[in-house]
Amino acid sequence: MSRQPYGSANRLPRPAQRSLTDLAHLVVAQLFAPLARFLHRLGVTPNAITVFGCLLSMMGAALIAMDRWTAAIVVVLVGGFADGVDGLLARQSQQTTRFGAFLDSVLDRWSDSALFVGLLIHFARADMMVEEVLSGAALSFSLLVSYTRARAEGIGARCNRGLFTRLERVSLLVAGLIFDRMGIALWLIVVLSAFTAVQRIYYTWRSTQLNAEE
Repeated sequence: MSRQPYGSANRLPRPAQRSLTDLAHLVVAQLFAPLARFLHRLGVTPNAITVFGCLLSMMGAALIAMDRWTAAIVVVLVGGFADGVDGLLARQSQQTTRFGAFLDSVLDRWSDSALFVGLLIHFARADMMVEEVLSGAALSFSLLVSYTRARAEGIGARCNRGLFTRLERVSLLVAGLIFDRMGIALWLIVVLSAFTAVQRIYYTWRSTQLNAEE
């Protein structure tokens, strides 16, 4: 769960809508609130949870590459839980910082990239060319979604909306692992990530147009 940075990113209006990701974040906040309070009492910092979650994702990627999918599923799920706790812990403990938001965003990209690289290695070893190409494409389009948001915020627009954000992307990837339908999951990730990148371009354009009209 991302920690919101401060600064000029709020200057331009964003589209008024509630996405599935917003609703999921509300559910996650309710589920993980007791755990976040417990970690705060132990003196655990949000940044430590962020780093821990990233390390788990990398471990999960290594397990995928080594064809140990059952263990990978468990490790990736625990890493996902950590990703759901760090932002909540930051807000509850009033430790929300600009660097924390930066670290969370960057390590999310590291985690995603590691998982797709692990899949790419797995399919390359299995001589599954289509799935190998899809893994590379999924990595590229996933990063494109994030880059589009980063560039939008770089010009002062807030652009964290979209049909297929990181939460949906990681959930679909985990579902592909659990049900052994990774080919289908990768196709969906590629197509929906490409659509979301275009969608964010449109949202950013609308934000700049609305700002110009004011």
